[in-house]
Amino acid sequence: MKEGWEKKKLGEVAEIEYGTRVVQKKDGGTLYPVYGGGGATFRMDTYNREDRMVIARFAMSPQCTRYVNGKFFLNDSGLTLSPNNKELKQDYLDRALFSLNNKIYSLGKGAAQKNLDMKAFKEMLIPVPPLSVQESIVSELDMLSGIISKHKALQEEYDRLEQSIFYDMFGDPVTNEKGWEVKKLGEVCEITSSKRIFANEYVDKGIPFYRSKEIAELGDNKPISVELFIDKNKFEDIRKKFDIPHKNDILIAAIGATIGKMWIVNSTSDFYFKDGNIIWLKNKGFCPIYIKNILNLKIQSLKEQITNGGAYPALTIVTLKEMEINYPPISIQQSFADKISAIEQMKAKNKAAQEEAEMLFNERMAYYF
Repeated sequence: MKEGWEKKKLGEVAEIEYGTRVVQKKDGGTLYPVYGGGGATFRMDTYNREDRMVIARFAMSPQCTRYVNGKFFLNDSGLTLSPNNKELKQDYLDRALFSLNNKIYSLGKGAAQKNLDMKAFKEMLIPVPPLSVQESIVSELDMLSGIISKHKALQEEYDRLEQSIFYDMFGDPVTNEKGWEVKKLGEVCEITSSKRIFANEYVDKGIPFYRSKEIAELGDNKPISVELFIDKNKFEDIRKKFDIPHKNDILIAAIGATIGKMWIVNSTSDFYFKDGNIIWLKNKGFCPIYIKNILNLKIQSLKEQITNGGAYPALTIVTLKEMEINYPPISIQQSFADKISAIEQMKAKNKAAQEEAEMLFNERMAYYF
């Protein structure tokens, strides 16, 4: 324990404030979000919380704490805490609670649904330094949070820039006001999937086997944690008889929450992927960056149509083969790709800086709490 610091039980230094049942009003009012174990948005006349850490009481998930900026309602599946004396600052308490997320989740009772053990929760210990130290800690963590937020905002600006360049060069892909040649996607590339791999063919080590989750992570330039593998001999047999994805092919997640997520294969490392979940566009001369960008727009429109129709969202090989896309000359596609590649390099540097700031934030949180 650092000099001048104490450890105290939450129940001794903080007042627990439970949320209340929120009923939607029909007479309008101001729009504020409702938080708790879940979330909703209603039009209400007043609010009862502002800028606080919300903790789930029922149906707890691994992320059972969440800091909420601005005004909000708290329903009866959540709670917040406030200092009950002058030894503790609200901002410091909120950050201490966030650092205890894993501990709080471990206090959940129940097999089918975890509910927070309130007695054990009140017995949890938090470090309580002098007020001046609390203010210094909050100031430092706020500064790091601000740096992280700026990197995230810049990443979004880069995304908007890429979309702006696309529309500037090619126009609206739906109206095609620039009069580009239109082709069916099936004319541009071969569209297929993988050969069936059965569950009993998975092995502990071998060739990585990707599902839609991994494809989405790769497409978003996120680290992946490969969970499935197939035997190298099985993989070599597939390579010999049926072919495998190659660099600059495109893999598209076809079902579920990741539908439409794409990865331009950018590695020569061996891997295979799950049939049905992922659609494979074999590159026979197309510009992958252009195809990925126009498909992002076309698939988003298709997803909205599917959702409005009430059907389970899914992409099929037949649908993609028949999908019409504007197809400018390859030289123009490549010019677009060069611009996007330059932006992607800047995005990668910004992302690396963001991750460094996040790492430092986590280190300081661990040091203080």
